[in-house]
Amino acid sequence: QVRLVESGGGLVQPGGSLRLSCVASGSIFSANAISWYRQAPGKQRELVALRTNVASTNYADSVKGRFTISRDNAKNTVYLQMNSLKPEDTAVYYCNLVPRVPWGQGTQVTVSS
Repeated sequence: QVRLVESGGGLVQPGGSLRLSCVASGSIFSANAISWYRQAPGKQRELVALRTNVASTNYADSVKGRFTISRDNAKNTVYLQMNSLKPEDTAVYYCNLVPRVPWGQGTQVTVSS
């Protein structure tokens, strides 16, 4: 079964950038889509970005124009480039595939001055 390991989070000032990575233990080539979710304290996990295997993308309204999802099948890795970060982007970020696989541990992103 595919396992996911997210990394790249950290503390960043408002307006800054981060690139998150998600390495899968198995091939992601056959996945119908890749996705990033986030969960802020006291809130439900929400879909942030999704990219299908025909390169169609969908973003939450709150991140449109600032976040970009991509994949590298050769490296079994999914990325989330996050620019112009805001304090409200603070959350634990998780990746997943479609069909869904077990969740990884996530990576914490904190946007604060």
